[in-house]
Formats: sequence, structure tokens, C-alpha cells
Amino acid sequence: MKASSVLKWLAPGAAAIAMASASQAKADTLREALAAAYNNNPTLAGARSALRATDEDVPIRRADGLPSIDTNSQYIEVIRPNAANFFQPDRFINSRASLGVPIYNGGAVKNGIKASKERVAAGRADLRATESAIFSRTVAAYMDVLRTEALAGLTANQVEVLTVTLEASTQRFEIGDLTRTDVAQAQSRLALAQADAQTALSNLVAARETYIQLVGRAPTGLKAPPPLPGLPDAVGEAVIYALSNNPDLIAAKERAEAAGFDSEVAGSGRLPTLSAFSNYDYNNTLGTVPDRVIAGENPGDTPTVIDSPQVATGIQAGLTLRIPIFQGGRVAAQQRQAFARESQALEQVIETERSIIQQVRAAYASWKAALAVIDSSVVAVEAAEVGLEGVRAENSIGNRTILEVLIGEQDLLNARVQLVTARRNAYVAGFTLLAAMGRAEARDLNLDTGGALYDPVLNYDRVKGKIWDWDRDPEPAPKSTRTVDIPAASTAYGPPDID
Repeated sequence: MKASSVLKWLAPGAAAIAMASASQAKADTLREALAAAYNNNPTLAGARSALRATDEDVPIRRADGLPSIDTNSQYIEVIRPNAANFFQPDRFINSRASLGVPIYNGGAVKNGIKASKERVAAGRADLRATESAIFSRTVAAYMDVLRTEALAGLTANQVEVLTVTLEASTQRFEIGDLTRTDVAQAQSRLALAQADAQTALSNLVAARETYIQLVGRAPTGLKAPPPLPGLPDAVGEAVIYALSNNPDLIAAKERAEAAGFDSEVAGSGRLPTLSAFSNYDYNNTLGTVPDRVIAGENPGDTPTVIDSPQVATGIQAGLTLRIPIFQGGRVAAQQRQAFARESQALEQVIETERSIIQQVRAAYASWKAALAVIDSSVVAVEAAEVGLEGVRAENSIGNRTILEVLIGEQDLLNARVQLVTARRNAYVAGFTLLAAMGRAEARDLNLDTGGALYDPVLNYDRVKGKIWDWDRDPEPAPKSTRTVDIPAASTAYGPPDID
């Protein structure tokens, strides 16, 4: 990377977070990276599947309150007949069809359905939180690639500068203008710079691999990200918004509501239950019951042969009332257990609220601090450039030592590194703040994902009323893309494409 390119990129008038990137045919933007993560990240896809599983709890709990029909059939071979039963068949079939209709069950079904609906709402909030977390990690990975590319360029440029300094020092030593100590100092700084350059290249590979893991494709000529939308003017404003919109807090509140309904379900075991039933019975002895022979009243009368019935049917209907009287304290223990879990859920709401307040305030402070560091670093870079230029000029006439030149070069590098890092930190902290406020999802960022955004309500509406037992979805298959065929990240980098 040429020093002029780095200086141009680091100029005060540059974009707020402009980072060096590889010059390639096609450049990726942050919006494209987020869209790719939205469509292909397996963690996000898994969270959507988990929510679809939670959706099914509603029809499962509703099924407990719906009529049920079942049949039971038997085929029996009589191996040893009962000697006292002269008309026992050799074999027979019996079948029963039963219809059961729950009428009252103490409110267990009603409250169970309500609890399931609350958990569906909590699951939707969890999905939002997962999406926001994936986007936050993607933004950090995107900015890390830009930062490490810039740092790799800066360290490479420092190696070039120190190489020139060492060559000049060696030449001046040969003519007696400098001492061997000056040359050794230049050699030492060059060796350290070369080590830093290798570390920077290693960090660049790690950043690119993290990007591949999250986005599902290699970073290509990443461009400077757009300004972040909706950042608050004050930390109090951010906290108020977060307490109303943070998905983690919403999920915690919904789970607390669900736990309350669970307590009602647990207590319903004390109450009576009433159900209606109807049975249809069918028995067929398959012609194996012998006919009955009745002798005549007088000797010599012809016996009467009566055909034995081989088929019998019956229908019954009625009501079943169950009144619990004593259950060994089981129901009371179950409700106490449910109350304890409800209390835990309520405490988790407070815990989550505290955590969100801390996250918002910390992210806001980090964002503001990073912006201040940017301003200071810009001044530091400008001052270091002027100072180094003066030290070099004075060294050329013998008024400054080579060590002072080396220190000036290191000060300039440190100032540039600090500026690069501060710009990265400011953007990441700003996005983290938006995420804590509940403003860092695809709908907030107006992403172009190549289609409609995932709507969890569609699946819930699809399954909530299904009652057919043989209804099933297609066999599951992964939807995320694999990264095994993506080549390993390289250490190539180039000057920023900002002309």
C-alpha cells in the first residue's frame, strides 16, 4: 500500500468509517453482506425452525379440548374353552369405536393454549434477537476485515519506510556521518515492523475467515459502510426506546405471562372434569358358536334347533364426571412448583431489563468515546506527519539523531492505527447501540434480500387450525449454504479504491 493512498484515506475530510479494501473486480457492500447473512446464516435459519416448532404447541394444546375418535379391534382364538360354557365360540372378533368429547377440565386446556400463544410471541421476539445478534456480528466482521486490511497496509508501508531508513543510515555510516548504533537502531525497528506486518497479515486471514463463517462467502473489495440510521441524541432517549422495543426484554415478559398461565394449569388438577362419550361395539364369532338344540316336551317329539346368533352389536352413550378428593398432595406441589417458576420468570424480566439498560448505556458511551478518539486521532495524525517531516529535515543537517527519526515514524504509525481502530470501533459501537434498542433488524435496515422478509406469522396462521392427524410437512433439508468449497482466505490487500 502506498503511503499517499493511506494518507488520503486517513484525511479528516474522508468518510466517517472509510476503510482500506482490496481492489477487485466486484466490490461488496455492508448491505449485501447483511442480506447474504439474512438468507444463508445457519444460526438464523435454525432459529426460524425453532420458532416453527414452538408454533405447533398451540394446536397440540388445543387438541386436548377437541373430540377424539378411536377404535380397538381384537381377533381371538379359543385354545381351551371354558367347560361351563357350552356355547363358547372357537374364535371371534370384537371391535369398539369410541367418541370422547371433553366438556370441562378445570380450565387446563384454555390456560394451556394461552400459555402456548405467549410462548409463540416470546419465540418471535427471540427470532428478532437472533437476527439482531447475527447482524451485529456481521457488522463487526465486516469492519474487522476493513480494519485489518488497512492495518496490513500500514504495517507494510512502515516496513518500506524503515527499509529506506536503514539503507540511508547504512550509506551515511559508510561515509562516517552516522555511528553503528544508529544503524543498529534502524535494523531493530525494521525487524519489529516486519514482525508486526506478519501479525497483521495473520489477523487479516482470521478476520476474513470470520466473515466467511457469518456471511457464507468470501469478502470481495469491501466498501465503506453507509451511515447508521436512527442513532439517538441522548442516552436517556436510547434507554426509553430500548425498554419498549428490545426483543430480549419482550421475550422475557412474554415468558413471564406464559408462566402465569402454567400456574393456572397446574391448579386445575383440583377441579372436576366432565366429558361425554359414545361407544359402538361389534362382536362376530365367525360361525363357531354351535346351534342350540331344545328337546320336545314329550318323548318322541322332534327336537327344535335354534340358530345361535353369531353377530352382536351395541351402542352406549353417557357422561363421565371425575371429582378429585385426595391425590396425595400432588396437585398442590405442582402448583407451588409452577408459582416458583413464575416467580423466576418475573425476576428474569428485571434481570433482562437491567442488562439492557447496561448494554445501551455502555454502547452509547463507547460510541461517543470512539467518535472523540477519531477527532483526537485525526489531530494526532496531522501533528505526527508535520513532526516527522521536521525531524527528518533536521536529521539531514545533523540536528536530530536517527533514533528521533525512528520514534517519529513510530508515532505516526501509532496515530494512524489508532484512527483506523477508532473508526471501526465507532461504527460497531453504534450498531451495537441500535441492536440494544431493537433497531438493528432487516426491517429497520430496509435490506434487499432478494425476496420478501421472513414473516413468522405466516407459519403460525398455517398450522394453528390444523386438526387432521395425517397432515405433514415435507422432509427437512438444510437451507444455509456451506463454506467448504470457498478457498481459504488470502493475505492479499491493496490500496483503498477511493479515487
